Amino acid sequence: MIKNFTFFLLSLFLFSCKTEVSQKPVDKNAVIDSTITAFQKTLLEQQIDSVFKKYNFNGSIAVFKDSLQLYRKENGYSDFKNKVKIDSSTIFAIGSVSKQFTAALILLQMEQGKLNVNDKASKYLKAFQNKDYENITIHQLLNHTSGLNTFGGKLMFKSGSDFFYSNDGFNALGQIVEVVSGKSYDENVLELFKKAGMKNSSTGNIFKGKNFASAYLGNAARFSVVPDMPKRLGGKDIGTPAGGILSTIDDLHTWNNALYGGKILKPETLKQFVSKSSERHHAILGKMGYGYGIMLRIGSPESYFHSGYVKGSPSLNIYYPKTKTSVIILSNIADEEKGKSWAFKPHVEVKKITDNLENTLLQLKAKQ
Repeated sequence: MIKNFTFFLLSLFLFSCKTEVSQKPVDKNAVIDSTITAFQKTLLEQQIDSVFKKYNFNGSIAVFKDSLQLYRKENGYSDFKNKVKIDSSTIFAIGSVSKQFTAALILLQMEQGKLNVNDKASKYLKAFQNKDYENITIHQLLNHTSGLNTFGGKLMFKSGSDFFYSNDGFNALGQIVEVVSGKSYDENVLELFKKAGMKNSSTGNIFKGKNFASAYLGNAARFSVVPDMPKRLGGKDIGTPAGGILSTIDDLHTWNNALYGGKILKPETLKQFVSKSSERHHAILGKMGYGYGIMLRIGSPESYFHSGYVKGSPSLNIYYPKTKTSVIILSNIADEEKGKSWAFKPHVEVKKITDNLENTLLQLKAKQ
């Protein structure tokens, strides 16, 4: 694919050289950029459409290069019983994609001088003032190296010595945000949404709007609704800071552009956010680095991403910083009888498509 497309670009370049003698000067870079964009759109349409068809994917997938939409498709229902179709305004539960918002809230409090990531959590939370938890730092909660599994239980290992993914660790971070800010987590995150320009995002605790995609287990032919959604996301089993945010394709695109474009955090703080400080072996996505509430691809192409799963709602948000490209995949049904890895098969395939495309574009850019 790279060889064929490079040949095409070379032919285009030679053609532009020939035509500029009798016509107005041609902006070769603009011609090449528009050709690359057309190539991306065609490739994404062909390959991601095939994923929709292969899995009868019920959800929404979009790809944006900065502010330019390269691909978008919605399929299926937000409400299976009443046959309400998913559209561009559908609001999904995003599961652990929520963690990057909690991490950002912690770092914003740090920028205001209200805490330091090297502080011990016990400085802010009485529940950590015991022999087992007293040395756990905010940094360790942010990158899942605290050893905490479920709160109140024995540590999995000495804090800082290994990686263990902990929802309760992020719920503790949400509590710290509340303590140092004097406001609820919901109030804080709503302010963050406003700062980013996100107009249709909320939390399961306070959501009162329309267009929410009910969550389902099973498949389009045989399904059952997940009860008490989205309120259940704020309960002890999940927790809003760990997995209780609701959002849309457009809002997550806006978030990516605002966050990685420097509109949320200072440059040095954003660098901390995306710096690899631990390593995770994900059961579905494989080996990766982990920053503060964000996963980091090891190798090429460079990308920041996070998957999310609460019952019936598998999601994935990816950002490629070199090309400022966002890939967002949201769904509201999962066949748990086939296992969680099955629910994420469409997400994994789309990620492979966009990883390969990103590598192709970077190699073409290097040859220019």
